[in-house]
This record gives sequence, structure tokens and C-alpha cells, in this order.
Amino acid sequence: MADSAAADLIARSNRLGSDPRVTNYAGGNTSAKGLATDPVTGEEIELLWVKGSGGDLGTLTESGLAVLRMDRMRALVDVYPGVEREDEMVAAFDYALHGKGGAAPSIDTAMHGLVNAKHVDHLHPDSGIAIATAKDGEKLTKKIFGDKVVWVPWRRPGFQLGLDIAAIKEANPNAIGCILGGHGITAWGDTSKEAEKNSLWIITTAEDYIAAKGKKNPFGREVKKNLALPVAERRAKAAALAATIRGIASHDRPMVGHFTDDQVVLDFLASANAPKLAALGTSCPDHFLRTKVKPMLLDLPAGASVEDSIARLKQLHEEYRKDYTKYYEKHATADSPAMRGADPLIVLVPGVGMFSYGANKQTARVAGEFYINAINVMRGAESISTYAPISDAEKFRIEYWALEEAKLQRLPKPKSHATRVALVTGAASGIGKAIATRLAADGACVVIADLDLAKAQEAAAEIGNTDVAVGLQVNVTDAAAIEKMVHDAVLAFGGIDIVVNNAGVSLSKPLLETTEADWDFQHDIMAKGSFLVSKATAPILIEQGMGGDVIYISSKNSVFAGPNNIAYSATKADQAHQVRLLAVELGEHGVKVNGINPDGVVRGSGIFAAGWGANRAKTYGIPEEDLGKFYAQRTILKREVLPENVANAVSVLTGPDLSHTTGLHIPVDAGVAAAFLR
Repeated sequence: MADSAAADLIARSNRLGSDPRVTNYAGGNTSAKGLATDPVTGEEIELLWVKGSGGDLGTLTESGLAVLRMDRMRALVDVYPGVEREDEMVAAFDYALHGKGGAAPSIDTAMHGLVNAKHVDHLHPDSGIAIATAKDGEKLTKKIFGDKVVWVPWRRPGFQLGLDIAAIKEANPNAIGCILGGHGITAWGDTSKEAEKNSLWIITTAEDYIAAKGKKNPFGREVKKNLALPVAERRAKAAALAATIRGIASHDRPMVGHFTDDQVVLDFLASANAPKLAALGTSCPDHFLRTKVKPMLLDLPAGASVEDSIARLKQLHEEYRKDYTKYYEKHATADSPAMRGADPLIVLVPGVGMFSYGANKQTARVAGEFYINAINVMRGAESISTYAPISDAEKFRIEYWALEEAKLQRLPKPKSHATRVALVTGAASGIGKAIATRLAADGACVVIADLDLAKAQEAAAEIGNTDVAVGLQVNVTDAAAIEKMVHDAVLAFGGIDIVVNNAGVSLSKPLLETTEADWDFQHDIMAKGSFLVSKATAPILIEQGMGGDVIYISSKNSVFAGPNNIAYSATKADQAHQVRLLAVELGEHGVKVNGINPDGVVRGSGIFAAGWGANRAKTYGIPEEDLGKFYAQRTILKREVLPENVANAVSVLTGPDLSHTTGLHIPVDAGVAAAFLR
């Protein structure tokens, strides 16, 4: 019985959680009650399986369930100290847990445990929240659902809300669920199938009513000057604004960004009522905990210039910070957690789209998805009534709730490169791929830029999903191609923090055999290519105001006069001096510029595989397969240099421990005395 109850619950949860009409990412929770054998007494006991704190219904597994004894859950009612001290009951749930392992019980556990039903679903569908946030939501609930669904006035989630819903269910035997004012829906059933059926009935009935009875233009008239720009134009403008907006969102703490020009957002921003509705903010706790109480809306038309938009965004940021500080100071009490930051997490630009921010790409993306949910909620509420979210005072009670603060404090310590976005050229193989892989492991988002798009995307997929890595095509000798790559990078992650000039190639020839074309080919890719990439990305680093790092993968040959490679060594010397020049020029903006001088990186190297290795082996009179060993034996440490060794150096140079180091070249060559820097 126990195994089947949990299995049915997980299957139901995954179905519900994978449907965006039903609930949003990590939103809502589900439960099941069933019988199991107590392993200590051998007696049959009733257990509650409920989605634990921080989980997601769509991807829920057994480890994400909290398991509690129902006899002890019911006994908690007798020791409940009242609504003023209801937060104490969350800790009390621990004394009702059955066995070990599993997830921590969430604040909604009481709702599931105290409601007299075998199966309970608490969900956040847009249609249900639209009714929950309608000014006359209680009246609409009765009109739409009759006695099958009951209105529950807004109450912050907790033990008392669980008691309220339990009492309402007992008083309304025909009810299959309820609308939670300002919040969402809860449904129940005697079987898992029945609970799911009831949840979906509430959602579709609400959707059908809004579609049939709703106003044609719930957001008011269309504002011509705010209509969406053509796709290419709006994405170019988004890229041009991205660095400024990321800097705004990161004033108090660094953030990763996400951009969307979803039609839902564009239509909302082109409506007359968008400014008024945006100012009211979101209502469902899951929404505003990720989007802040309200967004920052650029109050210029879609056709406004980039320069005017940037100037106005900076003014609005100052106003937003003052307004948020007033909100905090108005509602904070002596025991409130400190203000977590006054910057917006959602920035709306008419005609362009929405920028959303978070501590990582997934959080930023999900914040944007939640605001689209909020737009859908506002549309539904305005269609059949007037949108009336919960008050700022109630929002503050959740945003700065001691239980929410405790949840934040339990989060793992961020990795060394968390919130940082790294752009690595020539990253589909060899040193570049190793660097990107290491930086992603350190917590960074990475852009794999390479001449071969298919290989770049393949390398990115090996590192992680698109919340971690993306593959882009670039020819570093082409300024226009670099500009497109940079635009795509900032739209993917909001900005750029680390630039690694790694793209390279080599032809091993002596002076008399080196043609002008050989010379230009290598200088165009490495010397010119590094210059063009640095020039294209430096404005992003400067405008963000967040500092940054530029790394040049140079070579031991930049200081060592090796045989038969004049073009390669000369262009590497050019790169090495670019490090010094840019360290001086970009330092005032907090941007560090450093170089790495590898040598003899044979294994996994695209350069060596393309003929350089064969040429060098011929020069030294050894078999090509022994080249790595040959290079190792000529070093002081007698160690072969691998791509990962170079990646380690990049990690250290761009990490927190060398925050005061710029203009440095680090040799990663296992010790070549002739290449020692002087």
C-alpha cells in the first residue's frame, strides 16, 4: 500500500507539474495518505506523503517527498499555540516524520495533513489565480463553480490556513476544492485519479468561463507607439540595452540575466493599462518571491533610441531603489531580516521584451516565466472583473518571512564563479573546451564560441543544458560575426564577465618557407582576432560596472625563440603585449587582463591534430605519437601539459583569490627555463 500510494502520487505530480496551464516551476504541492506497517511495532499506521520544501512537481521523485505519521500530524492540532505563533509549527513537523531521509516538510504540509481527504493538490494555475485575484473573487467563485468550489479568504500559508481549509471542507460536503484568495487553488479526492480530475476540472472551468465571459481587450486599447518592433530590430535593441540593464539588476549583488520577447509580454507592453497593472505588482507568493513585488517598466516608446533608453533606465533605477526602500522601511519590524537588495528582478521594455534576473540562469529564466504567468493572471482578472492583488503589507510578510529567510540561509554556498558569464573562443575542442568545462564546474555560465557551429553546440551540450552552456558560431577575423556572437551571448545570459581569447591556429614553417598568406592567416586569427573580440566585449564589461576578466591564451613561444615557427611565435608575442596594454587601459573599469603561456599541449589539441603536431615532430625528428612525451622530457618538471592544466590557471586567474592581479602572464609549461619571464 505504501509503495503504490507514493508511486501514484509521484506519477500524478509529474503529470500536473509538466503542464504550464496547471502550475509553474516549483509551484504548488501534492499529497497522498495511505497505510503502511510500522517497522518497530509491526502495527498498521496511516502515513502522509507530501511534496517537500523546494521541490518541483514536474520532476518530483520519491526523495522529494516528506513522509509523516498522520496520528502525530493530527495531534499537533492540540498543541497549536494560535495564529500569532503558527510559524513554530513548521519545526513541530519534524516530530511527526516517519523514518529517515526524504525532503524537509514545507509550510503547506498542514494544508495536506489536516484536510480530511486521501489525496490533496495545491496548485497555481493562471486561470485559478485570476479568479483568486479578482476584486469580486468570492462572488465569482460561487457563480462559476456553484457549491463544488468554496472561496477561502487570503491568509498567509501556514498551519492556520490548513485548519481553515479543513473546516471549510467539513462544512461543505459537496465541495471538491477551493479558491484561495490572492493565491491559487486546492482540490481533493478519495483517490489519486479523483483528486487529479477535480484539480483539472477547476482549472478548465475557470478557463472556459474567462474565455466565454471575458472582455475582448482586458488590458485596454492598443498603444501604437509601444507595438513590438520587428524581430531583428527588437533583438538588436535588447542586446544594446542588456549590459546597462544587467548592471541595474546587479547593483547590490551580481545577477545572471534572461531575455524573452514572448508575444504575451509584447502584447501586454503595447496596452494602455500596462503601466497601471505593472505598478500593482504580482499576487501569488510563488510569483513575487521570484519577481519582486513589482517590475521596473521603461516609460519610453518602442522607437526610443538606445541612448535615450539607457539614460531613462538609469533614472528609473534610482527611483525604483528609493521606492523599494520605502516599501521595506514602511513594513519592516524590529525582527525583520535585513533588506536583501533594492534592484528590480524584472525589467520591461516596450516594443522589445522582458529582462529577468536571478542568482543563476535557471532562476533568471524561471523569474521571467513567473512574470508571464502574472501577466496571464492579470489578463484573466481584468477580463471578468478588476485585478486586485494582495496588499504590499501581506507581500512583505511573505517576502521577509522568517521561514523564507531560513530557507535562503540553508542554500549551499555559491561556487567560486557563480553569477559569472564566460565567453571562450575556439572552445569546441582542446584547451578552449577544457576551459569552458572547468568554468562551468566552478559555477559560471559559458558561451562556447567556435568557427564550427555544430561542434560548438555539441561541446555545450556535453557541459550542460542551455541554462549552463550555449554554443555559438564565430569567425574571429570578422568583426560583424563577432558582433553577432556577442549579441547572442548577452541575450543568452544577460551579459559577459569573462572573455577568454583562445581561438588559434598554427603553421610550422621556417622563415624562407613562410608565405605572406601564412603570416596573415595566423595573425588574422590570433593577433587580430583577439583584438577584435576584446574590442567587441570591452563595452559590455565597462557598461555593466561589474568589473571582469580578459584572458589571453598566448604561448611559451611568445618569449621563447623556438625553431621554424616565426609567424606563430610573432603573433603570440603580439597577443602577449595586448595583455599588458589592455591591463593598463581597462583597469580603471575594474577589468583585469591576464595571459597564460602554455607549451606542448598535444592531447586533445585541435592545432596539433590539424598538422602542427606532425610538423613539430618532424622538426624534432621523433614520431608524432611521442610528441607529448618529448615535450614533457624537455621540461624541468618532466610532466606533460594537458588542456586541463591550462583550464586550472584560467580558473585561478578569474576566481576570487587573485582579485588584485592584472597584467600577469602565467607559464603553464611544466618548466621551460628559456621561457622564464624577466
